[in-house]
Amino acid sequence: MSRVQLALRVTDLEASIAFYSKLFDTEPAKRRPGYANFAIAEPPLKLVLIEGTANAPTRLDHLGVEVEHTAQVTAATSRLADEGLPTAVEEATTCCYAVQDKVWVTGPGAERWEVYTVLADAQLEGHTVMPDGCCTPEGACAVPQVAEVEVGVEAEAEAEV
Repeated sequence: MSRVQLALRVTDLEASIAFYSKLFDTEPAKRRPGYANFAIAEPPLKLVLIEGTANAPTRLDHLGVEVEHTAQVTAATSRLADEGLPTAVEEATTCCYAVQDKVWVTGPGAERWEVYTVLADAQLEGHTVMPDGCCTPEGACAVPQVAEVEVGVEAEAEAEV
């Protein structure tokens, strides 16, 4: 079963957890410092809440499609590349307190999408979720930039102006 992921950066994590628990009639599947996620059965949704800056409005952090197996990530990577989309692949990366295989693409409005599978839970004691949502053993965020092809597109667009 696949499901869409919506990752939100929220100001008040506890208030957001309480709200979404009521909205979707379920408790978080995972809670860590500065982070919570809900594995919602109906509608099929992985809702991720990442603690953001105080007094800032909630904003979209990134979007995703959670799949069951690495083979599905590999197939998505091939399909997206065949469609001409720049991709950034991460294998066995630790992100959002889980070990994951994933591929990233960026939409035309700079919205980041990932197709990913969770390989294992990751307990990162002493780590916090960083500004872009994911943490590494060094405590730094690891969200790759997908720009190698887009740079050429921007140059062509500027030339047309």
